[in-house]
Amino acid sequence: MKVRHKVLIVDDELHIRRLIRAALERADYAIVEAGNARAAIEQLREERPDITLLDLGLPDRDGLELVPLFKQTSETTLIVVSAREATEEKVAALDLGADDYLTKPFDTDELLARVRVALRNRLMRDGGNLVVTVGDVRLDMVARTVTKGGSEVHLTPKEYAVLAQLARFPGRVITHKQIMAEVWPREHEHHVEYLRVLIRTLRQKLEADPQQPQIISNELGIGYRLRPGAEKMGDEGE
Repeated sequence: MKVRHKVLIVDDELHIRRLIRAALERADYAIVEAGNARAAIEQLREERPDITLLDLGLPDRDGLELVPLFKQTSETTLIVVSAREATEEKVAALDLGADDYLTKPFDTDELLARVRVALRNRLMRDGGNLVVTVGDVRLDMVARTVTKGGSEVHLTPKEYAVLAQLARFPGRVITHKQIMAEVWPREHEHHVEYLRVLIRTLRQKLEADPQQPQIISNELGIGYRLRPGAEKMGDEGE
């Protein structure tokens, strides 16, 4: 099962949000929305979107003020979508940390292309692999799909998040604390058992013999690693 990328749409105009939402949902993205800066900050913290589409003309705060705030407090990739056409506005947004700038009115096909490029660039920027294989298990980090022996594997969002974190750096130990901080940010100090249960479930779904795991190995008292030998496959299938 595909675990969808999450996009936060920040725009005070309902019809614009509906237009963007419809286009993104047709492309199988998960959507959250905010109509003002305050709601956007809350959604960014609660939902942890992969991509944020930010209008600059918000009723309670100028969008330019949010650009550095969003980039400093989250891992979201930020695309400004604004009616402001002046070059100085675009330069200011990009200098403050925006990853891209799209001017209204826009073509939805171009918007979708910008989102796809942003997701690929994010993976490559983080040093991660776009496609990782371990044995007969294949993880496509862009499409967010996992297959075993060519058949799709159903993963929950948290199961996928843990597997993807390990797959970014095959062979490297990822500590319990690092995984918990990413997947359970509010409970990561006290609930490592959540992770142990989830790893057991992942092994049931991915390993030929869950009692003798060959894909996800345990470093006792430290963390987990994806088996060394997983290979980088570039942007296969794109």
